[in-house]
Amino acid sequence: LQGQGPLKWDAARQYALLGATQGQAELNVDPADRIAFTDLAHIAAMHVDDVTGGDGDVPEPRIVTRTQWAAETLEAYRPLFTELATSLGQSPPVDPDAGGDPMMHMRAGLSQMMGPAMMGMSVGSMVGALSQRVFGLHDLPIPRAKQEIVLVARNITDFADEWEVPIDQMRLWVLAHEVSGHRVFSIEHLRVALADLVRAHVSGFRPDPSALADSLGGIDPLGGEADDPMAAIQQAFSDPEILLGAVESPAQRALQPRLDAAVAAVVGYTDWVVDAVAVRVIGGDALRIAEAVRRQRSSSTPDDVFVERLLGIRVGEDQVMRGKAFIQGVVDRVGETGLTRILDLPDSMPTASELEAPGLWIARVSGE
Repeated sequence: LQGQGPLKWDAARQYALLGATQGQAELNVDPADRIAFTDLAHIAAMHVDDVTGGDGDVPEPRIVTRTQWAAETLEAYRPLFTELATSLGQSPPVDPDAGGDPMMHMRAGLSQMMGPAMMGMSVGSMVGALSQRVFGLHDLPIPRAKQEIVLVARNITDFADEWEVPIDQMRLWVLAHEVSGHRVFSIEHLRVALADLVRAHVSGFRPDPSALADSLGGIDPLGGEADDPMAAIQQAFSDPEILLGAVESPAQRALQPRLDAAVAAVVGYTDWVVDAVAVRVIGGDALRIAEAVRRQRSSSTPDDVFVERLLGIRVGEDQVMRGKAFIQGVVDRVGETGLTRILDLPDSMPTASELEAPGLWIARVSGE
């Protein structure tokens, strides 16, 4: 169980694959989809550049399957997930009152033995489930080492079908979102600041050796009329409260407002640009697409809980609205070109207090 370090990567890959495919064969991307996205990407990029003052240097989009997205996401965030698993796999502080309590030692041993497999299953399940509904890379606003535009064609098509949106309009909306996200993370100091905050969050966990043992201790190995012991064990492994219920540290709680502000600013700016672009290239249906996406975001799932609790990333409707209100407040004061100019300045990630007071942010960053 511990042969691959703090996180069992074989388990992570297997669970990610299972979550991405749901046990069914997955078809390759239709070449016609690749051509359509490539053609529309130039239109989206042109309008995003016009709104943001970009230089048009946007890579050609890569169109992938859910399986590819899940596998690439695991690899892209491998250092982050390893750091998370390492922080959770630390030896817990010794309780001087416990003395030589054999039960305490047994719980600590069980936690350390099962930890790598449990983390692998949890991380893999989270990534596999996300691959079922993400449109691209920037649905999850965590910077990757390689800046590119990657789209999951099947999810975009399924969403368009479900909400009865013309497919080319949906493709344009998603491309505007992904190109906007690419624009944000092309600003190096913003990318580095957010990545550092996420790393600080995941490295701040402290282990609770009794959490897993207490949960497994309540499972009847013989089962009962209404109990499936294997299902109960799997549920235990997928419950974030078992992993994190008693291990959040004071440092993480102190950090969370800064991380929330950074995420809100990134997703708020991205959505603000998308709104401006979508009205131009899609017209009246842009609002209908934005509303449909908002509803999907507001429907929290267990995987959203994992993203929030494991990685500290909160991207619900409240966060988006806070971020968009901040960006609009800046635009009202300095205009669109002023916003872009200020974002490019060093140390321009807003603090929690500045997110609520755009004028303070402008004054600090621009030196006024």
